[in-house]
Amino acid sequence: MQEFFAAGSPWEVPGFAGLIEPIDALASGYGPRAVFTRFVIPEAPQGSWIGYYRAWPQVLAPGAAHLADLAQPWASQGLYTLDKPTFSKWGPELESMLGPGRELTVCGVSTDCCVLATVLAAVDGGAQVRVIADACAGVTAEAHEAALELMGGFAPQVTFGSVAEELGRLAGTSRA
Repeated sequence: MQEFFAAGSPWEVPGFAGLIEPIDALASGYGPRAVFTRFVIPEAPQGSWIGYYRAWPQVLAPGAAHLADLAQPWASQGLYTLDKPTFSKWGPELESMLGPGRELTVCGVSTDCCVLATVLAAVDGGAQVRVIADACAGVTAEAHEAALELMGGFAPQVTFGSVAEELGRLAGTSRA
């Protein structure tokens, strides 16, 4: 939930503003176990990233550095963030945070990029992943739905839930 994806930014995700309240509720429900991830731009892009940033030079401009910041209300909260210069945020950092059930719950933007990449990498890493579908948004509604459908093909390693279901589960009131 970075400024990169907020209204008016180069990588604007149209549903971003509508995710603030539900993701804030989820973050509160998870408390200190919540991890915000950030896509960060490397000092010297390598490989295919060189061409990627040629296509997006505006994110490399000196005045664009603030776009990597978490959006409000989280920007001023001093939250733990996991920063990676890749679409997927899966790796040893997230893996080390998994409990004995090796469960990971994912939400955010964009469903068709960072969420998808993280979920598939986590599944390959042996995690059981729950995607909170109504707390995700894609670059278009169609891209969001297509990404959810693709991830659904990885059942039973990937399951889906809603914000209400997840908050109930966290509160111990879920029947699931």
